[in-house]
Amino acid sequence: MTFQYILYEKRDRIAYVTINRPEVLNAIHPPASKELYEAFCDFRDDPECWVAILTGAGDRAFSAGNDLKWTAEHGGLARQMAEFGDIPFGGITTGFECWKPIIAAVNGYALGGGMEMAMACDIIIAAEHAEFGQPEPRVGLIAAAGGVHRLPRHIPLKLAMGLLLTGRRITAQEAYRIGLVNEVVPLKDLMPTAERWAREILECAPLAVRASKQAALKGLDWPFEVALNLNYEWVTRWRQAEDTIEGPRAFAEKRKPVWKGR
Repeated sequence: MTFQYILYEKRDRIAYVTINRPEVLNAIHPPASKELYEAFCDFRDDPECWVAILTGAGDRAFSAGNDLKWTAEHGGLARQMAEFGDIPFGGITTGFECWKPIIAAVNGYALGGGMEMAMACDIIIAAEHAEFGQPEPRVGLIAAAGGVHRLPRHIPLKLAMGLLLTGRRITAQEAYRIGLVNEVVPLKDLMPTAERWAREILECAPLAVRASKQAALKGLDWPFEVALNLNYEWVTRWRQAEDTIEGPRAFAEKRKPVWKGR
């Protein structure tokens, strides 16, 4: 696959997706969203790839969000929606379902749509100098790519409303304190840390991981007792998988399990 605005590679069951527009702080325009969507669909559908890491090129920004200059030069949001409306912003923020885990390695600003992309991932690792925020109201917009709904689900409501209504930024350390970020590290350690998390995930049975993700996220929409008794596609697959036999067998034989992903 050939891309102009992102980098995409796969190694050792990990897919690496890098937003590659550092000259505009990795801001996202519709062509970049289209490429991100194509890459993440390829990751989702590749049986040999089990975890993805999303990051940005350079050391200044994960993504500064929507490329407002591009939007202004190409007829505004209405025309953008008419031409690219079926493509999720950033490829993964809305209308994209993937039960494989995705890790955000936030290497700088994660603002507006950039923060929405990070929140669409399952785990967020942030560089020490990273900043997060939903500044859309300051330019007459709202965090419409899931931010207004995801943020109150990720952190306490009053903290979420404070960020959504003021558009202010917070540091990586503050994001960690309020539970938005899993770990904060020096920039030089960012990708090694994200890869460490990915390798820890890879030590687990892949179908068990996907079943856990699906049940946890789908269950949020329901009261506990209802969620506990719902039927989840990947839980059904997990119950029928060969790996559910391999795991206990490897434990009994005091060896590492060999996961087949089936």
